[in-house]
Amino acid sequence: MIRIDEMYSGVMASWIRRYKPNLRLLYCDPFGRSDPDSIQVNTPKSTDTDYVLMFDQEPVDYDLHQQTFDQVRYINNDDIHYGNNKQIGHIVTSEKHSSQVEELCELYGWKSHYYFFHGWAALDWYRGYNRTNLMLPPNLRSITKTFITPNRIIGGRRQHRLLMLYYIFKYRLLDNYISCPKICPWEGVSAVELFKSGALMREDAENVFNSVELPLNMPYEVDHPMHSCWLSLFDESAECLLYLVTETVATGRRQHLTEKTFKPICLHMPFIIVGTHGCLEYLRSYGFKTFSDLWDESYDDVVDDAQRIEAIARVLQDLDRLSTLEKQQLFDRCRSIVEHNYRHFYSGGFEALLWDELTTMLEGLK
Repeated sequence: MIRIDEMYSGVMASWIRRYKPNLRLLYCDPFGRSDPDSIQVNTPKSTDTDYVLMFDQEPVDYDLHQQTFDQVRYINNDDIHYGNNKQIGHIVTSEKHSSQVEELCELYGWKSHYYFFHGWAALDWYRGYNRTNLMLPPNLRSITKTFITPNRIIGGRRQHRLLMLYYIFKYRLLDNYISCPKICPWEGVSAVELFKSGALMREDAENVFNSVELPLNMPYEVDHPMHSCWLSLFDESAECLLYLVTETVATGRRQHLTEKTFKPICLHMPFIIVGTHGCLEYLRSYGFKTFSDLWDESYDDVVDDAQRIEAIARVLQDLDRLSTLEKQQLFDRCRSIVEHNYRHFYSGGFEALLWDELTTMLEGLK
């Protein structure tokens, strides 16, 4: 396993020193930042002839990160780019088939590379939980609710979460574990105002959101704490048929999953993912199984972002109509898939795939 905070200084820097010593390494630090001031250059040398930017923590968004990318070009302009007409520069991201990455590389003349950074992050952050008794084993659970869905940041590029919550509220799927802030902790704007001003807005949005008293919190929680790098909500999750993952990215053409997707896997739970078109197929490519034999997963084939989220809402609505006994029986039928995913994550299968992928990516930098 790789410690995620050593991905750059340990894995990348040591590989470059041994196999491509004239390649300059740039990355963002501290973790989670992507502004121009966060750019770090690992031991730049006058003999460097090329460079690689590790932009793998956050999804690529040119409008948001233009100054960061311009700064990377500026840092390397006077020596590496000067007088050189060859293809110069590489960017490593954690998203596949991305229109944003394609446009970025065309603009800056960079070559793109991919590996699943967030898969490594999940392996690091959720290690050891399989040695605890924090989560009730699947065979001992009594299912009383349909889903659990934590939601913290709902503004900016995360407004797909508001559309999912809109349908949850509109369809009155409220007897579940749902968190939703009244004021987005990132932007300081109310959920109603964000949704009314967003591209995914619906005419009755204000009435629908006003029908629910916000904020909605998980039991014993206030202010929607950040839980990205650890597992939580064990008792609440053990009551639920599935975990509704509202991913970081759920719009546009790209494949991008984060550690959020692996929370239900590590909690021994089925899941539905509010993500981009084809996110389930993308997850299956890493050896995990999903639940198309148990409920309708055709939402993953819907290209239109808003229609895909509406399709997910209809699946949730159908599942929520089941009796408590039917939910329990359905959960029991999911257990073989749940167990496969848990073993694949914790027993080395997933890590082996990630290592093969990472080493292949590194070879592409030679």
